[in-house]
Amino acid sequence: MASTSGTKPSPPVRRMSKARAIMFDLPSNIGNSAVDSDLVPSSLPSIALILRVANEIEADNPRVAHLCRVYAFKDANRLDPTSSGRGVRQLKTYLSNRVEEEKDEIKPQLARTDAREIQLYYQIFYEKNIKEGQDTKQPEEMARFYRIAIVLHDVLKTVVPSSQVDYKTNKYVKELESKKEQYEHYNILPLYAVGIKPAIMKLPEINVAFQALRNVENLPLPVATSDVNLSVNDIFDWLLSLYGFQKGNIANQREHLILLLANIDVRNKNLETYFQLDSITIQHLTDEIFKNYESWCNYMHHESNIRRYPQGYTIQQLQLIYIALYLLIWGEASNMRFMPECICYIFHNMARDVFETLSSKVHPVSDTNQTAALDHEYFLRTVITPIYKVLFKEAGKNKEGKASHSRWSNYDDLNEFFWSENCFRLRWRRDQEKYSFVQLDDIPLPNEIVNPCAIGKRKHKTNFVEVRTFLHLYRSFHRMWIFFIMAFQAMVIVAWRRSGSIYSVFDEDFLRRVLSIFMTSAVLNLLEAMLDIALTFNAWRSFEFTQIIRYLMKLFMGAIWVVVLPIGYSISVKNPTGVIKFFKDWTGNMQNQSLYNYLVVLYLIPDLLATILFVLPLLRKKMELSNWRIITLVMWWNQPKLYIGRGMHEDFFSLLKYTMFWIMLLVMKLTFSYFVEIFPLVRPTMEILDMHVENYLLHEFVPNVAHNVGALIAIWAPIILVYFMDAQIWYAIFSTLFGGVLGAFRHVGEIRTLGMLRSCFEKVPPAFVQCFLPSTLHDSKTKLSDMSIEQKNMIEFSQMWNKFISSMRAEDLISNRDQELLLVPCSSNDDSVVQWPLFLLASKIPAALNIAKDFKGKQDGELFKLIKGDSYMHSAVIECYETIRCLIDGLLEDEADKKIAMKIYDEVAYSRLEEKFLKEFKVSGMPLLSAKLEKWLNILMTDYGDDEIYKAQITKALQGIMDTITHDVMINGQKTLQEVYGFQNSKDGQSFEKINIQHRQNKSWKDKVSRLHFLLTFNESAADVPRNSEARRRITFFANSLFMKMPSAPKVSDMRSFSVLTPYFKEHILFSADELNKENEDGISTLFYLQKIYPDEWTNFQERMNYKESKEDICNWATYKGQTLFRSVRGMMYYRKALELQCSLEFPNHNASREEDSIRVQALPDLKFTYVVSCQIYGALKNSDDSQDQSRQKNILNLMLMYPSLRVAYIDEREETINGESHKTYYSVLVKGGNKFDGYEREIYRIRLPGPPTKIGEGKPENQNHALIFTRGEALQTIDMNQENYFEEAFKMRNVLEEFEQSCLWQRKPTILGLREHIFTGSVSSLGSFMSNQESSFVTIGQRFLASPLRVRFHYGHPDIFDRIFHITRGGISKASKTINLSEDIFAGFNSTLRGGYITHHDYIQVGKGRDVGMNQISSFEAKVANGNGEQTLSRDVYRLGCRFDFFRMLSFYFTTVGFYFNSMVTVLTVYLFLYGRLYLVMNGMERQILENSIINQNKSLEAALIPQSVFQMGMLLVLPMLMEISLEKGFRTALSDFIIMQLQLASVFFTFQLGTKAHYFGRTILHGGSKYRATGRGFVVFHAKFADNYRLYSRSHFVKGLELGILLVLYEVYGESYRSSNLYIFITFSIWFLVGSWLFAPFVFNPSGFDWQKTVDDWTHWKRWMGIHGGIGIQPEKSWESWWNGEQEHLKYTNIRGRILEIILALRFFVYQFGIVYHLDIAHHSRSWLV
Repeated sequence: MASTSGTKPSPPVRRMSKARAIMFDLPSNIGNSAVDSDLVPSSLPSIALILRVANEIEADNPRVAHLCRVYAFKDANRLDPTSSGRGVRQLKTYLSNRVEEEKDEIKPQLARTDAREIQLYYQIFYEKNIKEGQDTKQPEEMARFYRIAIVLHDVLKTVVPSSQVDYKTNKYVKELESKKEQYEHYNILPLYAVGIKPAIMKLPEINVAFQALRNVENLPLPVATSDVNLSVNDIFDWLLSLYGFQKGNIANQREHLILLLANIDVRNKNLETYFQLDSITIQHLTDEIFKNYESWCNYMHHESNIRRYPQGYTIQQLQLIYIALYLLIWGEASNMRFMPECICYIFHNMARDVFETLSSKVHPVSDTNQTAALDHEYFLRTVITPIYKVLFKEAGKNKEGKASHSRWSNYDDLNEFFWSENCFRLRWRRDQEKYSFVQLDDIPLPNEIVNPCAIGKRKHKTNFVEVRTFLHLYRSFHRMWIFFIMAFQAMVIVAWRRSGSIYSVFDEDFLRRVLSIFMTSAVLNLLEAMLDIALTFNAWRSFEFTQIIRYLMKLFMGAIWVVVLPIGYSISVKNPTGVIKFFKDWTGNMQNQSLYNYLVVLYLIPDLLATILFVLPLLRKKMELSNWRIITLVMWWNQPKLYIGRGMHEDFFSLLKYTMFWIMLLVMKLTFSYFVEIFPLVRPTMEILDMHVENYLLHEFVPNVAHNVGALIAIWAPIILVYFMDAQIWYAIFSTLFGGVLGAFRHVGEIRTLGMLRSCFEKVPPAFVQCFLPSTLHDSKTKLSDMSIEQKNMIEFSQMWNKFISSMRAEDLISNRDQELLLVPCSSNDDSVVQWPLFLLASKIPAALNIAKDFKGKQDGELFKLIKGDSYMHSAVIECYETIRCLIDGLLEDEADKKIAMKIYDEVAYSRLEEKFLKEFKVSGMPLLSAKLEKWLNILMTDYGDDEIYKAQITKALQGIMDTITHDVMINGQKTLQEVYGFQNSKDGQSFEKINIQHRQNKSWKDKVSRLHFLLTFNESAADVPRNSEARRRITFFANSLFMKMPSAPKVSDMRSFSVLTPYFKEHILFSADELNKENEDGISTLFYLQKIYPDEWTNFQERMNYKESKEDICNWATYKGQTLFRSVRGMMYYRKALELQCSLEFPNHNASREEDSIRVQALPDLKFTYVVSCQIYGALKNSDDSQDQSRQKNILNLMLMYPSLRVAYIDEREETINGESHKTYYSVLVKGGNKFDGYEREIYRIRLPGPPTKIGEGKPENQNHALIFTRGEALQTIDMNQENYFEEAFKMRNVLEEFEQSCLWQRKPTILGLREHIFTGSVSSLGSFMSNQESSFVTIGQRFLASPLRVRFHYGHPDIFDRIFHITRGGISKASKTINLSEDIFAGFNSTLRGGYITHHDYIQVGKGRDVGMNQISSFEAKVANGNGEQTLSRDVYRLGCRFDFFRMLSFYFTTVGFYFNSMVTVLTVYLFLYGRLYLVMNGMERQILENSIINQNKSLEAALIPQSVFQMGMLLVLPMLMEISLEKGFRTALSDFIIMQLQLASVFFTFQLGTKAHYFGRTILHGGSKYRATGRGFVVFHAKFADNYRLYSRSHFVKGLELGILLVLYEVYGESYRSSNLYIFITFSIWFLVGSWLFAPFVFNPSGFDWQKTVDDWTHWKRWMGIHGGIGIQPEKSWESWWNGEQEHLKYTNIRGRILEIILALRFFVYQFGIVYHLDIAHHSRSWLV
């Protein structure tokens, strides 16, 4: 297409319009010339730089710019002479036309010829910008000038023959070439850059870390050759010369390590004597980075190579070499970063080579070895690429998720190969001192090493096989199933014997019958052993021999116990029946009543030993982690030999907490099950067993089955399912109660209203200081007086509080009036009073005046007691009093006038001291004085043009005030004045004439006047300030968090450094005006919709814009209300603003104090915080012709220009021509924004990849993985595209990072810090509200309880904070295997836990999060999560956690992960079994006979037993935690009202509908697979969804099933109505009818305009048209029913034989009622023959 369109003249015009669109918001001096570089295709990246330079120098010298374009045209022809690349012909055509146009129009300016012109310009440019700029320009500018100079030199070489280049030009060229590495764009540290050093390079910690890396003394150095520059400046350069790493990787990891060392080393250091890197720092970092490597070495029984120190080198130097080597391997490993032990293996061999090189003291590239230097892609080509090819080949076998997991090897399979000793058979060789793998075309798994002939065949799995079967649930959680089955059997035995009397347990015979449960246990254990073999058979060839023996021994022992225990039991009982009688026949007449007891004790010995170890968790942990062969042998039976999953046991106190929780829950559950589900059914069961039915109404397929077994199955089957499912209900109840109590103990919701905040606001400043100011800063205040401490606290608190309030104003959550009332005055140290925000003092002065006016008492104490009763009223009075004195003193110039004022103040003070105030002052005159003061303040606030008039007005007002005071307020006012004037009469008009008005332009003065005016005049309540509910929530949450348990903040220098990573694909970045104004069928636009659901914010926005908002302003406002990248980036950048403020608080006088303090204030935010957006498609967006892609690229670029510290990582796909053939190459690239003059991004690092990184695994984790190498710091926060942050929460980041250090000696160190989320989409729609409440309860009370006491919280997405070093050395922050890791986030939690990590949850900090708000969006999200849980069920992670957790922790794990979805499916299955069972009873006539039995008819046990299922089915379980958390945080009344509103909005209909979504997709995923990522959109839903769309989405999952259940209910009603009457039955059937109605009608109820008649008619017409169109190749499902149907049935093509058979069996259920109906029709003529 490129080649054909290149001949047309229209494309350049179109592309020029693109450039104008991209550059519209950039400076006008760029012009349309920027189009040149935008035309360049990805296959010619070097041309873009040439054209960009031409654009930049166009204004300076048009002729040289023209020569640059000529050179670009020639170079394009040279690079791609045939124009085979995409877009090349179009570029050439455009350049040819433009060059011809300019050829004769533009003339040289400096000389007559082009040759002389370009030389002179080059010299001038070099002298002006490069030579002179070294001491005046920033490094970024110098890098830009360098690139221009390089291009100019390339152009010069084509214009000027080498012999004609003058001396000066050659000199400058050589100078520039010798320093080229000093002109690179940098990320954070310009280490070798020329120009003015930024502040961060002046930090001592940076310098000492850099100097440590530059220590290359004694290292064997390479010998430079003419073609390769092997200069060694530091350790990284030395490793580069040794292994051939990429330069981008070297630069990236050099900065990475320097920042790590600097941040760790500076903690608790005295900066005055800080000159050397501490060896403890290097040791600490070595331990952190190599903890997994050394653990792997110990596991493999190989010596660690990092503990081998050759002679002649310092230990610190060697440790830094090893750290740098590991980071370089990791930085270039690409997709292998998901395989941590593979990286350990590579490092192990390379570290050995480093040791040998250092020991020999001879570099491979030296005169001695005569070895050629390695190129800079050697390591990638020889080590990484071969492994990548294996990964790529295996991923291709996945067939986009359609192939069975057992047919291909995923990341885990290949990584776990390196857990085996066999990995060392991959010999690591030196070939002429070059390092590579031997025979790595296919990583041989162990079976292929043993049998070389197997190479090339399909690989077998390693250690585990992900087989699609529900049996994984039993295998992973077999202990739970065994327990519940044994308990069920025991309860049935107890209920069956002696009517369930408790005293029967003392009967020996009865006790022996109860002990028969251990025979069941043996059978179930045998089943588990058989499943171990059957489900892992495809991985046996990767097993070690001992593992195979273990599986076979378990099978053998299980079989033995299955035989021995029944034999022993048969010997112990006298008259056995059934199966026991069969075993009795084996033993003849042998009789021994004690034998079975002894056998049971023997059988339980392993369990007794496990119990002992259970109560000694630390011992069990030590034993599991031990690599001693004797311990391994002891643990062999119970613990498979795996590298991970060892030592996960918690400390005894934690174990005790969750054990007690589960014991209480299980006691309650089993008690309920016994008395409600089992015991009441026993007697009816006995009656049915003995009941004789002579005349069945159906044909009997199995006529000889005795005891009405069919009827018993129909009755008991749903009860048994409810028995296994209702533990989920009890968990929901107990976790809600205990989670609420735990939240109360953590002080959650103690300040939930603004009224509560007002009552305790005076405690907020000291709490703020305690939490956020390092102890070294506020400990010194303890020697000050209480008032001084209070003032200091308020000064420091006010700075943060005011920034907080200002941020909410910028977000339009509050109005200007709200902001004025909420701000705290920035008091100086000289102020004598503490000034509170005005919303606390509103109407306090008028109220105080009323109290004074109405006061009838005589004692001062009584009046002041009334005033002091309200502390804020007292503060307002004191503040007014002192402010008036301050203002008057500032206005008066005459000393005599000042004496008058001071005399009055002295009189007041004296009267207060002597308690004679009421005797000397008339409080009834205070209101009149207030009116005079108000008039005076109005004058001060008025802007008079004439100063004399202004002074006269002030004088007049002051005289009026004085007159009121002396005549109406003071009893002896005239006498007081006479004392001041020496007993001379004063004349009105002679005083207060000299007025000083110099202060009136002072902001502080204006603020005092305005504040005083407000205090005196504001007579309304400020209870509604702020009015916006979101602003109220944020203020109260922040205030409440100050009183929660939060680690104290360290100094900014001492805090942990951290990064934030946000993956981006194609989501919204910035809403356009067209998107906002596009109207739906009803004329409703998105903008109109937003204005209606956010009326406060819209009004505040208009006020902020002075009601002159532009289109761009409106787009920005709407963007910050959606789930957009702009919103996310703005929120995350609050971290930087918070750090800047914290630095200012830490160095309050940094501008006027030492230079070092000023440097730290500027540099510390860069040192501590990095933000990377991983936009994998940014490169594709730049080259796209699509207008939406162009808009996305422009918006991302604008974000980088708006936030200079923002970094964007992307995957750059380029076409390179090699030997005349076009090849695609891939790079990880990091860019940042340039300056706003040029409007381009700056490329910082470029690292070549072995292939396309996103083609192997799931997209999102691969996107995160490629950008992970560009993050920095010790912690990493993962933030999704639908999240935002708040300034006040960002301020707590220092504190929460300290949680990584908060661990007791007996507890493991946290590896993931879980943070709570606030769902900000609750107000968007009723569905948004449901999802908001559901999600809020999970991310608060749910995760709080999971973390403590249950200890099974995992990573459920964002915004958790990872221990970055822990995770980058253990596989990253997610897992990425295709399909199986669809829910990639939770696998990061699984991986962290399996590798010895510990995940916490913290309620004192929150991050905003959006959720889906439309029905179809939500259903897609629920389907995706259900798919993910189905895949989790099959995964090795769930199996290992289920087996390696102790019993009670395993229960927590099950019921909070896959168990919840399995029980959702069981709930639906129970409905089916209940209806089909009852229909069977009705159809064959059994139910009539059963219910006509008086004993059974009075027993309502079946219906009662199904009540828990009905409660679950109607969504009540999801409401419980919502009610508890809302009660906790907002109060019970609010919770109750929210619950009622939700029910009126049909929340139960919604939750019941989503139950069907969960059940359908969970079950289908396990049976057939087909799970995939589902993009939900996350947009605002203002459009009506057509019926055809709903039909495609819900037909299979809801509509068909709903109709089926509806038909079953109708049939049941028709054939069994005459003999049925029960309130419980009515409730059960009502709940099922409710389910049917929800499944059939919810999509229409929650569809905008769902019941509009015209839309219904249109939907019907559209649906008929869709149904009538034939499918075929290329016809999308949206266009044809046939195409949709084929897509719906596609999973049956790829499912295994088990899935097909089960699907057929399930389909046979329709035969049941069809078969029954026929026999009830007249055509049967009462015949029971099957021929009917």
